[in-house]
Amino acid sequence: MQLHANAKLCPSSRVLLVRRVLEDGWSVSRVAGAQGVSERTVYRWLARWRSGDHRLLDRSSAPRRVSRRTSASTERVIEQLRRLRMTSTRIAAELTMAVSTVCAVLARLGLNRLSRLEPLEPANRYERRRPGELIHLDIKKLTRFVRPGHRVTGRGVPGSRGQLRQGIELVHVAIDDHSRVAYVEILADERAETCAGFLARTVEWFAQRGVQVKGVLTDNGSGYRSRVFRAACTTRGIRPSRTRPYRPRTNGKAERFIQTMLQEWAYARRYDTSDKRNLALAPWIEYYNHRRPHGALGHRAPITRLTAA
Repeated sequence: MQLHANAKLCPSSRVLLVRRVLEDGWSVSRVAGAQGVSERTVYRWLARWRSGDHRLLDRSSAPRRVSRRTSASTERVIEQLRRLRMTSTRIAAELTMAVSTVCAVLARLGLNRLSRLEPLEPANRYERRRPGELIHLDIKKLTRFVRPGHRVTGRGVPGSRGQLRQGIELVHVAIDDHSRVAYVEILADERAETCAGFLARTVEWFAQRGVQVKGVLTDNGSGYRSRVFRAACTTRGIRPSRTRPYRPRTNGKAERFIQTMLQEWAYARRYDTSDKRNLALAPWIEYYNHRRPHGALGHRAPITRLTAA
């Protein structure tokens, strides 16, 4: 329940008000002074109580009847046209109605977004039994800059975008499916040789922690589909697999880690340059692996699963 911002009485205070008058014998003026309200307010809550409303909750301020409300038959026609995947503008043109009225009806029906027409896809959660069985690989592009941009300074700051943007750099991430331990590097590109080199260093990094990488899951980027990358997997006895096209949720653990990384590292504070931002990556990865509570792991750090295994 959400109280009005200016309400002086909550439901329990209203009940106390009523009991002071009806049970304790207080006068209306005394109760009004004690609780900081007018006598008219006291009489109103007493009337609500005597009418049988003993919860004394806030009532909606919306009118009970709206004289010019769209009829139920018209709303059904709007719903039928919407389920034919018509836009609100087209529906308004077909029915010679205002677009704002159609949008209001669709919002009331919960069909204001086309995605609401599709049935909800059930969650497909999975987790490998042991570390190293599957490593998720992904890449995130970040802009290089020589001074902060509009994300932290706001729009309209003097200086052209050409002066701010200094190209891009790519953050290659690898995250273990079982433990969620992550290994990250910032590289110049996403070509086949670069992806293969990152894989080699990832395998070595996990091997130093007693984990043998047996499989990797990637998207359908050109670097991952290349012969060079497949050869790097074959040489190390790694089984490569790729996500379904146009289905980033298939690689959901890597996608979710990238969101966390951007929120807590890349966009967490104001960096004067991208180089200073990059210097803060290694400490954050150390914190993520060793100290940050992970919701999917019972609020334990990812490294605890790796050491336990």
